[in-house]
Amino acid sequence: MTKIIGKYNWQDRVPSYIKLEDLTEQQQHRLIESDSFCMLPWIHLHAWPDGRAYPCCLGKANHPVGNFKEKPMAEIWNDAPMRQMRRNMLEDRPCVECGDCYEQESVGFASMRNNSNKNFGQHIAEINETLPDGSLPDFRLHYWDVRFSNICQLKCRSCGSIFSSRWYDDDVKLWGKELRPRIQFAGRHEEDVWQQMQQHVPHLDQIYFAGGEPLIMEEHNRILKLLIEKGNTDVRLIYNTNLNDLRFKRESVLDLWKQFPNVCVAASLDDQGDRAEVIRSGTKWAQVEQNIRDLKRECPHIDFMISPTLSMMNIWNFTRFHRYMVESGFIEAKDFNLNILQGPEAYRIDVLPADIKLKFKAEFEEHIKWLEPIDTITRAVGGFQGAIEFMMATDNSHLLDKFWSLTTDLDAVRNESLLAVVPELGQILKYSSKYQTEQQAFVESYTNVADPLWPKISTVEEFYALSKEIQQEVIETFNITPPQ
Repeated sequence: MTKIIGKYNWQDRVPSYIKLEDLTEQQQHRLIESDSFCMLPWIHLHAWPDGRAYPCCLGKANHPVGNFKEKPMAEIWNDAPMRQMRRNMLEDRPCVECGDCYEQESVGFASMRNNSNKNFGQHIAEINETLPDGSLPDFRLHYWDVRFSNICQLKCRSCGSIFSSRWYDDDVKLWGKELRPRIQFAGRHEEDVWQQMQQHVPHLDQIYFAGGEPLIMEEHNRILKLLIEKGNTDVRLIYNTNLNDLRFKRESVLDLWKQFPNVCVAASLDDQGDRAEVIRSGTKWAQVEQNIRDLKRECPHIDFMISPTLSMMNIWNFTRFHRYMVESGFIEAKDFNLNILQGPEAYRIDVLPADIKLKFKAEFEEHIKWLEPIDTITRAVGGFQGAIEFMMATDNSHLLDKFWSLTTDLDAVRNESLLAVVPELGQILKYSSKYQTEQQAFVESYTNVADPLWPKISTVEEFYALSKEIQQEVIETFNITPPQ
């Protein structure tokens, strides 16, 4: 693998593996300045566990470019959607598939598109092979990211049964029927994608393993062993893993990683302790911490980072979680790769009410002051700055009721309480129409049964300002319970 040229800065768009003077003016424009060009349609093809194909893992869900269950990868590579994307990008026109990247860039995030041009810009000459109709005669994948299956041991609240087999039972309870098979495989049969991928091993620069949970997938072990067998261990291995398991069939992944010099492990951890165990249900936090210690001890060459996804559920403890991971010696401050949740839409942080947003804006700005002197590559700083911009750019507070509906429905089928482990969520309860209706009903009930000596109230807050004796008497005598 070619070494990075020059000093690495997370937020700039300069290609990492080719010198600027080796690029033409047009190539520099496409890689650094263009608002639409991306290397991925020339070097990559992505698949979900249900078979839907996309130009990358951020491709818009309602705009697949094909389906691995219906056609082989080589056909999808030059089908109409991929040809159109290449033509659009060569003409500096936007693509409908790329909306999530455009949204991230509009608020200052380093998007998947930006990072792909940075990490794969050395292949820019290959776009010259594009034919006028947008097809690309040679099918060579330099970058792999195929979700072979949805096998996972967690059922994160922001996920679903497409990407996690553990979600299957919850889906049945929530919908009263099976939505899809418990275990899903991306290809026409279980071995299909694996068989098609092997021809691309000689061309590989980078593999991104995610899930499901990649460390408990058969295909993950197969790929690493194949690369070792072929002597191709200089491929960059990048992981998004929940880090609950470091062993597969009694074999430690640490022993395999020791044979690869370029490994980056990003742990998808959103919070700590019991918060982590409810937000990403199935997490064993004590085991995760021990696994981090084992990884850092056994494989000190690995670039380890935390890669949290910022949402309505974990924003309340987010800066403290970052500091905890730093102060515990798990990461340096810079090794916090902040992702912003863009869907499901009710979990986005721009759903927060305006006054709560201002609170977090101030908190994040203070956190950035702590970060700036110690974040040498501006990764964490850029993430928090982008989060502020994203949160303030749009008012989606009309989705608050939907957030509470999703939360209470999932609490019920899992016998959990998100509010119990994230009590700060109570600050936004008063904005929900359901809660406001319950408040009004309580005040009316209180007024109807009130003793003449009791104070009048017009809000639940005024009830809680009464003496404990009156509160208890009302609740016990008239069996009316105030909203919490």
